[in-house]
Amino acid sequence: MCSASQTDAGAPRRVAFSLGSNCGDRLKILEQACDSLCALFGDLRLSQVYETEPVDCPPGSPPFLNACVEVFTAMPPEEIMAHCLRIESELGRKRSKVRGEARTCDIDFLYCGELHVNSPALILPHPRAHLRRFVLQPLCDIDPSLVLPGQTETVAQLLDRLPDEPQVRPFNI
Repeated sequence: MCSASQTDAGAPRRVAFSLGSNCGDRLKILEQACDSLCALFGDLRLSQVYETEPVDCPPGSPPFLNACVEVFTAMPPEEIMAHCLRIESELGRKRSKVRGEARTCDIDFLYCGELHVNSPALILPHPRAHLRRFVLQPLCDIDPSLVLPGQTETVAQLLDRLPDEPQVRPFNI
């Protein structure tokens, strides 16, 4: 189910993605994901890259590189999601039934304007974005005053309320 007013149909929306990689050439993979997103949407607002401890992953999982990207687009959310899955696959992502498995490329679709979507293929806004330091820290780089759909506090305020663990450290490029 997707909810938006009829007057919003076709209007460009603020859309964001959380990018992650914890296997292969992590930085190169994030760069390639950004290149693919730029080819689709044009201008990107990009956060700093962070190295983060794995969350909800099997023991011994390698650390992630994470970043966030924001674009403006009128593309429907289902089409955006299909492009994200295609980009992940092109960058070597193999899906199995193992929760939190290592992955070359992970693109989490965080929000699409104020749209709320709840379907088997897509939930927007992302249900755990406001609880994840590795999402909120890079979003703060883009816009610390951003209020995520469904939240009442800014991403900076949400980040301040989170525990310091797991670690999210700037990655020197």
